[in-house]
Amino acid sequence: MEISCNHLLLPIPNGAFAAHHGAMTINSASLAKIAVRVPPHAWFGISAIFHYLGPSFAVLLFPAVGVLGVAWMRIASAAAVFALWSNPWRVLRALDSKSLRLLILFGACLAVMNCSFYLALDRLPMGLVAAIEFVGAIGVALYGRRTTRNLVALALAVAGVFLLIDVKWSSDPIGLGWAFLNGALFVGYVVLGHKIAQNGAAGGIERLGAAMAIAFLFVLPIGIVQAAKAFGRPWLLLAGFGVGVCSSVIPYVCDQLAMSRLPRASFALLLTLLPASAVLIGAIVLAQIPSATDIAGIVLVMAGVAIHRPIEG
Repeated sequence: MEISCNHLLLPIPNGAFAAHHGAMTINSASLAKIAVRVPPHAWFGISAIFHYLGPSFAVLLFPAVGVLGVAWMRIASAAAVFALWSNPWRVLRALDSKSLRLLILFGACLAVMNCSFYLALDRLPMGLVAAIEFVGAIGVALYGRRTTRNLVALALAVAGVFLLIDVKWSSDPIGLGWAFLNGALFVGYVVLGHKIAQNGAAGGIERLGAAMAIAFLFVLPIGIVQAAKAFGRPWLLLAGFGVGVCSSVIPYVCDQLAMSRLPRASFALLLTLLPASAVLIGAIVLAQIPSATDIAGIVLVMAGVAIHRPIEG
């Protein structure tokens, strides 16, 4: 798929994103040029590494700042980076009402998804949380296209999750509840992320920055009290900033670069890499060594996601 120079003018239908002074920021334009030179699968590979690397470092900050405090620092630092990069307030002012509602929904999704993800990680191993993320994606595919193939995919994924849950189902239902909420919102992230990437990587990244600013407004009253513990400790602020860049800037930008050039089905297929990367990073960073049963559960979930056929659109 070629991206012509016209993409730099962001020609969005219905006036959603009129070209502001004829072009976007230099950073986004440069990134759009780079995007077409690098295979989309490579962008996803980078995202897969950082998708759980950042959260694994975040877990180490939980005792010092608190779970919701770390979530606040993650979203706040990411919103600050995007604000310097893409001027989200200009983007929001140029939106029509339909596009504004879409970005508000995406921002709310990012805020609640990140909070529920951290609340789940505080109680459950990373590999389990990662596996649960993908059951929702398969459920959406099953609802939209009820085929034998998708029934098998759902059965494999559910079997894998039950292997991973093991005794944790009865011992920590709260953690599982947060994990399943995160899984449902992850589906929303993929669907909404594809919608904002439809007009090319550069426009998608600008809208991602605007959605992150909205996410910050949602999370502000939720995590500010816990995050305040870090305000007088520079090393905690620096660590929180690093978590935000590793968790919500690098992987989300890479996702946009991949989504802008891949159909949703292909992107969903690549998601099979994430449970494996979660287990690997959890073992290296958090010393969460998987058992043979855990590995079998991860393999079943990966197989389910690999064979399912999501709805195109």
